[in-house]
This record gives sequence, structure tokens and C-alpha cells, in this order.
Amino acid sequence: QRLEAAGQSLSIEGASEEQASLMETVAEAWPVPDDEPAKPRTIADRLEAVGRAMAAAGGYLLELVNMLGLFLSRLGRAFYHPREFRFTALVHHCEEVGFKAVPIVSLMAFLIGVVLAFQGSAQLRQFGAEVFVVDLIAIAILRELGILLTAIIVAGRTASAFTAAIGSMKMREEIDAMRTLGIDPGMALFVPRILSLLVMLPILGMIANAMGLFGGALMSWLELGISPAMFRTRLVEGTDVNHLIVGMVKAPVFALIIGIVGCHAGMQVKSNAESLGRMTSSAVVQAIFAVIVLDALFSIFFSEIGI
Repeated sequence: QRLEAAGQSLSIEGASEEQASLMETVAEAWPVPDDEPAKPRTIADRLEAVGRAMAAAGGYLLELVNMLGLFLSRLGRAFYHPREFRFTALVHHCEEVGFKAVPIVSLMAFLIGVVLAFQGSAQLRQFGAEVFVVDLIAIAILRELGILLTAIIVAGRTASAFTAAIGSMKMREEIDAMRTLGIDPGMALFVPRILSLLVMLPILGMIANAMGLFGGALMSWLELGISPAMFRTRLVEGTDVNHLIVGMVKAPVFALIIGIVGCHAGMQVKSNAESLGRMTSSAVVQAIFAVIVLDALFSIFFSEIGI
């Protein structure tokens, strides 16, 4: 077809009538590729792409709000009808979400405390203010790093696990079967998972705070000669309890957004393995991004109100 379009002739030789007829049929049905170069994107095209992205983001936020409303409504129903609530599932997910995450959260927080003490002491030593490393460690861990890094680790572990579990059930049409049997997927799948996060993330945050302070105290003792008793005294005298309150207030909000993102992504899985893998990785990225954005908003809010 390209040769004919260029004004040249083409003939088939040495082929039987059936073969020649087949080749002509294929040639007629074969699409001619478009050799025209792609048109450069105009400003209108770019604005359209931005608009589509904003519309998609707005739709996604509305879906998350819908998932939040579904969770709250099912939680209220579980409060008034406790027999419908699966306490066994709640205990199971508390173990998966919380207790199995204690080792990695503890190790992470301990190392963060060690690094803060080591790096802080190196800088404060230049000004002869090594004792203030205790304040640095306490404020950084209690107010920000303890709960933030714990939430990021939990988002990586739990959001992916929720998406994979619910997505696998949707691929095998188990969720449709639950609806057929009269079982509410929101009550059976979403409430135990999200509620387990609401219970366990504050506990994991407290463990991270304790291990971070322990790591900082150990490195301060080894590097600066600040004894554990002196570290404790400086911690009590120089650290306001508001720093701990600010950090722990974030925990339920982080837990809620991680659970909602993970469960929502699981419900978006289609009937193929590629969709499951894509939504699992997407859930992790979205959950971590949401945690960081919320932490930034919390920081601005608490700074504005003077806490």
C-alpha cells in the first residue's frame, strides 16, 4: 500500500491463486500506519491535561470521603449491634498490624535516636552546649520523628497488606459471594482492619518514642558522657509534655488515612493479577504521601496556635 501510494506497482509472482488471493485480502485489510509526525502539544492541550489530573484527584478524594463515611456508619452500627461485629477479626488484625511490627519499629526508632544524638553532639560541641542534645532528641522524637516514621513503616506494611487481601478476595469474587449471603463487606472487612490501626498505631508510636529516647540516651552516654540519670533529669526538666501530646494526636489521624487508603485500593482491583500488583504499590505510595502531607498540615496548625 505504501508503494502504491507512492505511484509504484507491485505484483505477486510464484504463488498459487489461493495464496495470491489471501495475500491480497491481507494487504487490503492491513491498516496503513500514519506517518504524519505527532503534533506539538499546545497550551490548550496542557491545560486540558492539568484539568483532567485535577478532576481525577478530586474524584479520588471524594471516594476516600465515601469510604470514611462507610467506615463510620458501619462502626456506629457495630456499636449498637455488637453481635454483628467480628471481634476475632479485630484481634487478628491487631496482631498483624501491631505486634508483628514491633521489632522493625523498635529498631528504626532506636537507630534514629542514635543518629540524632551522634549528629547533634557533633554540632553542639562546637558551642559548648552538648547538654542541649537531650532537648534536641526529645523534641524531635516526641513531636515529629517517632510517630511520623512509625506511620510510614505501618503504611508500607499495612496498606499493602490490606489492598492485597481485599483485592484477592475481589478477584475471586468472594466479596460478591459475601453480599449474596447477606454479609456486609464493610462490617466484615473494613471495620476490623481500620479499627485495628486506630488501636495499634498509638501504641506503636509510644514504643517508638521510648526506643528513640533509649537510643539517644545510650549514644549520649557513650559519646558525651551524659549519664542516664542526667539524661532523665534533663529530659523531665527541659521537655514540655505538649511535645508528646502533639505527636500522639497525629496517630489516630494517620491510622485512619492508612486504613482507608488500603481498603479503598483493594476495592479498586480488577479481575487480573496485574491490577492487584498495580493497586498494591499505588496504595503504599498514596498512604505514605498522605501521611507526610497530613504531618505538614499538623505542623503548620500547631505552630499557628502556639503549641
